[in-house]
Formats: sequence, structure tokens, C-alpha cells
Amino acid sequence: MTERKTKEEYLKKTAIVCILATVCCTLWGSAFPAIKLGYQYFEIGGNDSATQILFAGSRFTLAGILTILIGSTMSRKILIPKKQSYRRILVLCLFQTVLQYIFFYIGLANTSGVKAAIINGSNVFVAIIIACLLFRQEKLTWKKMIGCILGFAGVVVINLTKDGLDMHMKFTGEGFILLCTIAYALSSVFIKKYSEDENPVVLSGYQFFVGGVIMMILGAVWGGKLTVITGKGIGMLIYLALVSAVAYSIWGILLKYNPVSKVAIFGFVNPISGVILSSIFLDEKGQSFGLKGILALILVCIGIFVVNYQGSGPKVSSEGK
Repeated sequence: MTERKTKEEYLKKTAIVCILATVCCTLWGSAFPAIKLGYQYFEIGGNDSATQILFAGSRFTLAGILTILIGSTMSRKILIPKKQSYRRILVLCLFQTVLQYIFFYIGLANTSGVKAAIINGSNVFVAIIIACLLFRQEKLTWKKMIGCILGFAGVVVINLTKDGLDMHMKFTGEGFILLCTIAYALSSVFIKKYSEDENPVVLSGYQFFVGGVIMMILGAVWGGKLTVITGKGIGMLIYLALVSAVAYSIWGILLKYNPVSKVAIFGFVNPISGVILSSIFLDEKGQSFGLKGILALILVCIGIFVVNYQGSGPKVSSEGK
């Protein structure tokens, strides 16, 4: 009991949350260019939605297997869900994997990695609003709203060009990325709720596996085929699976012990890293880092600080309990 309490106190420390959440978001940011490169390696066309879904399903099926294996090794026992968790796993796989990534993979194929990154940044607002107003897991305060506005301003700044912000919208591109953010926000709140009496690693692993299998079936039935198999493609698929296995497991653990707002605000690091890495690996030079990138990062950091600052007095909030 004492060991569990010590672990809980450790994972509630702002510095630990900052380090682990930043690692998660950097990994997720790397997924923007990695998926685009995966399309190139497997020769998946931008309009081939069926194969994109099959590719995503393969990634998450593998991610589920890796999560369960890694979690079982660390726990020194095979991770098996509790009886009451099976329905929750189905709900999670619907929002966190199936809906989120069907929209994400199709949307990303129809827009740039940079534009996907900025739209994806809105999931922080949505997650906090849903947690506060819909599920009432915590209070919506001005401090949280100001932090979100500063963070989102950073995401907007890094995407400004000499011609202003590109506002061109395509429903199957930017529109699908927006729907993806809503599914993600709902999944964050559900993880917070469900992990009260279930291991978040168990939830992540099994929902990935079930959701991945569903997506593979959907993609195959729709006519998707992975016909070009290369070493680079397999390597990228394994990397993407590891991104999901590691990042979502850590994120779920952080949400278990902290308010959604304290963790979700770090989501603004995701699009910043996505923009930087897309610029480097996809040659999307229209969005270079430079001075505006530094300004964007400063705004994001200030936003994170505002949401997490507790002041010098005693902490009296019961948020997240």
C-alpha cells in the first residue's frame, strides 16, 4: 500500500509529468512524418483510403501486441483485463483507435503534415472542455483557458507564412483531422475514468489490438492491399507501433494519477514537434522553425506553466481525484 502511494505521489509531481508528457508528445509528433514516409515506402496513394486503413490497422494490432508483451514483462505476469473491463476496452478502441485513426490516416493523406499538426492542436481545448463540462471530472478555470489560448497561439504562430495562415479546408483532409481530435479528446476522458479500477497499460494494449484488428478487416473488405513490402516499410511500421505502445501507455498512466487538464495541456508540444519533424523529414520547407518556432515554443511553455502553476500557498484543489 505504501509503495502504491509513493508511486502515485511520484507520478503527480509536475516535473515528472512534464518530462513524461513531453516524451509522449514528441513521439506522437514524429508520427506525422513517419506515416507520410510509410505511405511512400509501401507505395500507398493519397486516394487509397482502404489501404491506408489497412496500414493503420496493421500498426495498431502490432502496437497492442507490443504493449501487452512489454507490460507483462514489466509486471512479471501476463496482463489480463478484469471482467468488467471488456466493455470499456470496446468503447476505448472505438474512440481511441478506430474512429480517431480512420479520420487521421485519411485526413493526413489529403493535407500536409504541417496543417494536420496545427488542427490536431485543438484537441487540448476539446479534451479539457469535455472533462470539465461534460464529465465534470474537474473545474473549468480561467487559468486553464488562458493556458490553452497561449498554447494554441504558439501552434498558430509556427504555422504562419508570409502569405498568412493557409485557411483552405477540405472535408476529407482538414475536416477529418478535426473529427480525429474530437475522438481523441473523448478517449482521454474515458481513459481517466476507466483507469480508476483498471491498469491503463491493460486498457491501452487490448484496445489497440481489438481496434487494430477491426481496422484491418475494414481495410481488407474495402479492397485495401499492401502489395509493396520493403525493409524500410517494415521498419517504419514497427517504429509507428512502438510510438503508440510507449506513448499511449505512459499517457494513460499520467491520466490515471493527474487531472486531465494537467496532462492534456502538454498536447500543444505534439503539433510543435510535428511541424519541426515534418519540415525536416518531409521537406515541407514552407514552415521552417527559426525565430517563429522559438516564439511558438515559448508560448506553449508559458501556457503549460500557467495551467500547472500552484502558487506558493498550500494546494487545496481536489481536481483529478
